[in-house]
Amino acid sequence: MLTYEEKLTIIESFPELTKKPVSLGRTNFQYEESLKEKKNVVYHLHPNGNGFVYAEGVKGYKTNEKGMVNIREFTEEELRTILTKSIESLSFEPIFEEDEEVEEIWVNANGQILKLVSEMDMWNVYAGENLDGTFNSYGEACEYLDEEGFNVQD
Repeated sequence: MLTYEEKLTIIESFPELTKKPVSLGRTNFQYEESLKEKKNVVYHLHPNGNGFVYAEGVKGYKTNEKGMVNIREFTEEELRTILTKSIESLSFEPIFEEDEEVEEIWVNANGQILKLVSEMDMWNVYAGENLDGTFNSYGEACEYLDEEGFNVQD
């Protein structure tokens, strides 16, 4: 297990992250250039070595209800990899052709299903046949679904 100081050194080596001290000696690191409302990449890094990295939607990681992965037991390579993938996931929105129809299925932990559909330059979320929400961009729709505890089905 890496020490707090080792984790701090690794995280600080990512110049795109901004250090933000929080309560109880913990530290957050934010990605200010995030295209999503979510900015915390590292959450509550604690001097005891515990902490979390945002990885919602990043393949290969099981996240908690807040989209975070506990990094307590991570190696240097594992930490660098998840930080890179987290920043990448916050750095871009998929580009769709103007007339391309997109339909995605999103599922939560309870097995509830919502459908995200591009319709006439808008992004609509449906619960069955009922409209649940309308958004101006794919990113806004995904952020809403993420906040509601849904993940895109692969």
